[in-house]
Amino acid sequence: MKLTNFVNGGFQEGQNADFVPVTNPATGEELAEVQRSTAPDVEEAVKAAKAAQKKWALVPAPKRADYLYEIGRLMKERKEQLATVLTKEMGKVIEEGRGEVQEGIDMAFYMAGEGRRLFGETTPSELADKFAMSVRAPIGVVGLITPWNFPVAIATWKSFPAIVAGNTFIWKPATETPMMAYEMAKIFKEAGLPDGVANIVFGSGSEVGTAMIEHRDIRVISFTGSTDTGRKVAELGGRYLKKVSLEMGGKNAVIVMDDADLDLAVDGILWSAFGTAGQRCTACSRVIVHKDAKEQLQQRLLDKMDKLTIGDGMDETVKIGPVINKKALEKIHSYIEIGKQEGAELVRGGEILTGGHYDKGNYYAPTLFAGVTPDMRIAQEEIFGPVISLIEVASFEEAIEVNNGVIYGLSSSIFTADVNRAFKAQRDLDTGIVYINAGTTGAEIHLPFGGTKGTGNGHRDSGVAALDVFTEWKSIYVDFSGKLQRAQIDNEA
Repeated sequence: MKLTNFVNGGFQEGQNADFVPVTNPATGEELAEVQRSTAPDVEEAVKAAKAAQKKWALVPAPKRADYLYEIGRLMKERKEQLATVLTKEMGKVIEEGRGEVQEGIDMAFYMAGEGRRLFGETTPSELADKFAMSVRAPIGVVGLITPWNFPVAIATWKSFPAIVAGNTFIWKPATETPMMAYEMAKIFKEAGLPDGVANIVFGSGSEVGTAMIEHRDIRVISFTGSTDTGRKVAELGGRYLKKVSLEMGGKNAVIVMDDADLDLAVDGILWSAFGTAGQRCTACSRVIVHKDAKEQLQQRLLDKMDKLTIGDGMDETVKIGPVINKKALEKIHSYIEIGKQEGAELVRGGEILTGGHYDKGNYYAPTLFAGVTPDMRIAQEEIFGPVISLIEVASFEEAIEVNNGVIYGLSSSIFTADVNRAFKAQRDLDTGIVYINAGTTGAEIHLPFGGTKGTGNGHRDSGVAALDVFTEWKSIYVDFSGKLQRAQIDNEA
């Protein structure tokens, strides 16, 4: 199966005849081949998007929303098939695959509802016989660059608000997970989305991503990926005065206080740390635990870690799937060596799994470090794998300080029975998402998603806030006085 670009409503090969394999990280099986596009392919997609955008912007927003309702219906109808494709190309367990597809379905229906809102504001004018209002206007052609760990959910966070707002888009999926984009292209086509509104160009970030950022007709770049790459996107986009929306890395922590429900905390930590094999930007990689709860929490974590099943995500009994590729395995394992050199105690895991079916895929053992101090690299840097660092603290105040002492600010969590601590935590934790008595994952599509500091640049995916990325504010004044009226000058009583 060869995956080709989707441009102007049809599938077509790019100018470069090269294709690269797409492999199942659980089994090593080759699933497909995907086009390795170049800058001329981006140019062709932009031409199609630009030609379609003016007409698309004139379609009433409720009518644009009708396409999203149909896209959501088709996704719901094909949920199991989409989840299977997702699990095979990305590796996450099938239960999570279904959940991710459901997130896309939810986003379709939620953003379709915005077609009858897209609210602006009316305000009084300071002058008589004058009307003042602000409205949202589409920006034009927008560029979407999405990662491999959530190959459909994050794409819907970006593409659906872009659609309902009246934009057309070029989407560059991750090279590791192009099959979900291919399936979405078929759904866009079947839903009747006009040609040129949705365009998908497969290829590398260095080739396709750079061409998108440098293209003067692409007015917005919405990027999700690593912080290092995000900085480069922002720097390059700044040269062209583009609006750049960044959602990047995290070093998320679960705080466990001495009054916490430890069984609940353990469940929250395990789901947050080892779901998607730790390959989430919201994954828990630090557990900041009060000294009076540390020993009990550690033992309960170990007891449950020992029962986790690891393998092919298509097996319904498996709880942890593979990591995405060999490079990821090597990166994760390099941090295990760093942690040991720094003096942390490797309590469990810390190895690439081998033997039997493990030899065919990319599997890493769930790992727990104890005796970690906040300044260690394993407590500061994003590992993006199934690794937890246990950090002991003496007080609530120290826990907050340790949580905030990293360059990232995406998600944080606290387990406590003290309502005063809970409210202080939601105020003082310097992250874009805060959970009380839950893990660091579980964002819902109707709230803004994003973070502070090295996690982002002030924009948000999801919720109404996503519309801010894909619209411009336009202020409109209507003077019906029949004479020239000068603001700030002719407004004296």
